[in-house]
Amino acid sequence: MSDAASPDAELRLQAVAALRRMDGLGLNRGSTGNLSVRATAGGGYWITPTGMPPEAIGAEDLVWLAADGRVLKGAWAPSSEWPFHGAIYRARPDLSAVVHMHSPHATALACLRRDLPAFHYMVAVAGGDSVPCTPYHLFGTEALSQAVATAFGQRQACLMANHGLVAGGATLTQAMKVAVELEALCGIYLQALAVGEPVLLSAEQMAEVIERFKSYGQARRADSG
Repeated sequence: MSDAASPDAELRLQAVAALRRMDGLGLNRGSTGNLSVRATAGGGYWITPTGMPPEAIGAEDLVWLAADGRVLKGAWAPSSEWPFHGAIYRARPDLSAVVHMHSPHATALACLRRDLPAFHYMVAVAGGDSVPCTPYHLFGTEALSQAVATAFGQRQACLMANHGLVAGGATLTQAMKVAVELEALCGIYLQALAVGEPVLLSAEQMAEVIERFKSYGQARRADSG
């Protein structure tokens, strides 16, 4: 079976395109950041290789890991961050894609070790009334993986202290949407902090937003033919 006809071939192409988009948007630089997508056949997930810039990565370079981290297919070593990708998938069976960025605004906020609070209703895009910042742990460690998995218990994103942002979604498109939106929100929040402490929305107000988001989006009208 050729690689183009192998399982998840199209999904892997989409993953490479998303990785390059992240670089093009300035959300990552060089070989920083990584992403993964849950395999649709055979279990486990596909993840970007370690230490390779996005322009050098092709679909055939992604590494297929089993749920326990064993390499099932791939010529390269997986991203050093593979443990927290696996931890997220174990904790959240509803998520099928994870993106990790060292984007400027989210990373700046993570270096302040501050959560992203409910200063704007769009914070709810991550599934709650805030985006938590985990304690600092060395990259690639089990301690970081557990901290991220815990943060993802009720969210689709978290900041990692002195590190960056992780976002997930039911699809790769959704994960990217969450990541891009949160990077913008972190930038706005930092601008607001330069003037003073922003006024936060209440838990009740954010609950209303989260409920509204459940039915928000493009939908064809019944009379549109």
